[in-house]
Amino acid sequence: MKQKLVVIGNGMAGMRSVEELLNLDAAAYEISVFGSEPHGNYNRIMLTPLLAGDKTLDQIMIHDFDWYRRHRVTLHCGPPKTVVAIDRDAKQVVTSDGSVADYDRLLIATGSVPLMPDIAGIELNGVMAFRNLADLHSLLRVSELQGRATVVGGGLLGLEAASALQQRGMQVTVVNRAGHILNRQLDQAAGRLLQQHLQCQGIAFRLQSTVTAIIADELQQVARVRLDDGSLLDSDLVVMAMGIQPNIALAKQAGLLCEQGIVVNDQLQTSDPAIFAVGECIQHRGEVFGLVAPAYEQAKVCAAYLAGDNRAGYRRGLAATILKVSGIDLFSVGVTEAGSDCQQQLFIDAGLGVYRKLILKNQRLVGAMLYGDTRHSAFYLQLIRDQQTITAFRDNLLFSQPEMAI
Repeated sequence: MKQKLVVIGNGMAGMRSVEELLNLDAAAYEISVFGSEPHGNYNRIMLTPLLAGDKTLDQIMIHDFDWYRRHRVTLHCGPPKTVVAIDRDAKQVVTSDGSVADYDRLLIATGSVPLMPDIAGIELNGVMAFRNLADLHSLLRVSELQGRATVVGGGLLGLEAASALQQRGMQVTVVNRAGHILNRQLDQAAGRLLQQHLQCQGIAFRLQSTVTAIIADELQQVARVRLDDGSLLDSDLVVMAMGIQPNIALAKQAGLLCEQGIVVNDQLQTSDPAIFAVGECIQHRGEVFGLVAPAYEQAKVCAAYLAGDNRAGYRRGLAATILKVSGIDLFSVGVTEAGSDCQQQLFIDAGLGVYRKLILKNQRLVGAMLYGDTRHSAFYLQLIRDQQTITAFRDNLLFSQPEMAI
């Protein structure tokens, strides 16, 4: 008799785990998936191109309803079958309509929730995050008015949302606490080049600024945003893109060990050996995650272990940053600033809008930052992953072709 696997979360991490498991042993489990949205599994990374009008919903679907039927995976999507509790003693999940589903193994892939600051007006109509299709549809409705938008956060999601809304005809201002945008992935020089490009597209910036209040009109809709210097920005829409935090409420309620995220071991196993977790909801060796690449690596390991491979173990790999904004080539990986024990190679052509920065340590590449020309990004990424000695071609590394490493 087949064991029962229940998956809480119909997103990219959970469904990649299911897909990997089916590839390894399609007959091992009777699989049920519970998702909070009324859709199949879609590529969340492609929400920005969808907002900009560069993609359609069909183009970003990874697993449509027919896929679940063909692979005999039972999908419960959205209310009333949202999981609201885990009964570990009975090995059951409880849904919002009071029904239960038994499991032998449980996989939690509840993802993350957006950080929403505790400021006046955060609850107003017109203040929203940008994490799912429901958020997207709300943004599309507001953008049809072609008014003013304030995006709070100058990270990847904030800049992608700002660019997409600008393409939709809105006047967009990005408010960022740091002195330059993408401050976690880029240095100041590269951040300035990127900002200049986005300004040429029509996006405005308020750097080293924070939002202290969101002010309503007489209809309790967003009307203005107040910054910490007292200035006001007229705004019909406020998009909060200040980061994410692991969605651990369900796991915590069930008594699983949680810190920042759901604590897992190298096999993606929680403090309950029958329960596994992957993706943005987890904490592994003290680290939490916000990119899809590590989630997919975790899914592969988790699926192998569920399929009986006890040798499988997760170690965090190297994830690169790529900005999904039309007309911008940007790549960043590894170390972004050279310490006292590092050396750096730098090439800047402001006229062409090209910036290259390589960081070296002990004759190995440990960081690469490319703006405007990312042709050698795969080469640099492989050098960092392999920790290959670059002594033989160090002098040409900044302009090298991949064959130079041979």
